[in-house]
Amino acid sequence: MIDVQSAPYAALVLRVGLALLFFAHGWLKVAVHKPAGTVQYFRSLGLPGALAYLTIAAELGGGAMLLLGVLARWAAIALIPLILGTIVFAHGRNGWLFTNKDGGWEYPAFWALALAVLALLGDGAYALVPSPWL
Repeated sequence: MIDVQSAPYAALVLRVGLALLFFAHGWLKVAVHKPAGTVQYFRSLGLPGALAYLTIAAELGGGAMLLLGVLARWAAIALIPLILGTIVFAHGRNGWLFTNKDGGWEYPAFWALALAVLALLGDGAYALVPSPWL
């Protein structure tokens, strides 16, 4: 049974945690690897370099939407393909465990699952612009 009194706060904690992860990964691409380095990495994977900029924007913009609770359910759904793409193009070939060299697909798979849970659970407490559901 779902505890309707605490569920909005559970969604809030999940939403903020996911937001911080997206900020951390987006900021890593901006501040550490630099956009040019991120473009080069995407190209080494056989992806268009411009996709690096879209990924950075999605991670930072999606993270902001999650943090603020601006259409967070829809932001979570929109970010799932980005995370699944990391499995297909980067981590999937490295095996299951993320402790493997260059990281396996265990962590991004759980991240995608957490995004799906947030989408199903709802925006949570203190959402600035709640998401309408179907």
